[in-house]
Amino acid sequence: MTLTLTVVLALLLDHWLGEPRATYHPLVKFGRWAGYLEHRLLKPADSENRQRTAGIAALLCALIPCLIWLPLLPRLSVPQAVISVAILYFCIAARSLEQHAIAVFDALDDGNLPLARQRVGYIVSRQTEHMTADDTRRASIESVLENGADAVFAPLFWFILLGPIGALLYRLGNTLDAMWGYKNARYRHFGWAAARLDDLLNWIPARLTALSYVLLGHTAKALTAWRTQAHLLDSPNAGPVMTAGGGALNLQLGGPAVYHGRIKQKPWFGGDQVPEDADIARACALMYRTLFLWLIVIGLGDLLA
Repeated sequence: MTLTLTVVLALLLDHWLGEPRATYHPLVKFGRWAGYLEHRLLKPADSENRQRTAGIAALLCALIPCLIWLPLLPRLSVPQAVISVAILYFCIAARSLEQHAIAVFDALDDGNLPLARQRVGYIVSRQTEHMTADDTRRASIESVLENGADAVFAPLFWFILLGPIGALLYRLGNTLDAMWGYKNARYRHFGWAAARLDDLLNWIPARLTALSYVLLGHTAKALTAWRTQAHLLDSPNAGPVMTAGGGALNLQLGGPAVYHGRIKQKPWFGGDQVPEDADIARACALMYRTLFLWLIVIGLGDLLA
């Protein structure tokens, strides 16, 4: 089976089935395993160095058992192509991301701001209970742009580069960063290794995603936003992605947000226009145009190989 066909089949499964239920999702089970390791290894009273060492140990203990069996898969009676499609399907989440974003749009379109706040809370880490409608739109659009890179294009990149083990390594590492990568008192040192691994694995995919957004939207505005604003954002990878995406859509994103009970003065970035409800769907459309572009490039690569 060609690489292109494998990717297309995994994306079709994602489109038809969406994200598996939590009961059956391997990442949910992995999250429980990581939570157990955190409970056993994280001791807030320990010194910074001990916490960092514990975080490195937790990272290795979480990843190694989940990856060590992959080389054994070719020995199974199940065709390797089926295994590859299944692993990539579990590692991407384009349909789920779209569904969460459109659920926010539906609530806003119905004039139900409390429901929109609740729904956007499923896809962002900031506090949502006091968000305005504008805040909710921006948060939803930012999530689509950033998670498009994290949950769609980065797994694809590593699958293309290293096959199923690459996609799985990335997705597990990204999950650990989502659990432990916070710069708060509990995780600042324990989560250091998970955050650095995620930064490393995302560096190239994030910039390829940003470049794709540039090519498929308002190119000049996207390039200007990327060049002049990316360094203003905390994350070295989310910065290029979200500034380029905001510029590509010509939408003004960012601004103050509440995290852990405190207002964080996040910078404004992107384009000029204040987002409207319909711009949530535009952000999803940009993600899918980018996905189509990547499929074209993968297909050309197969033809030339």
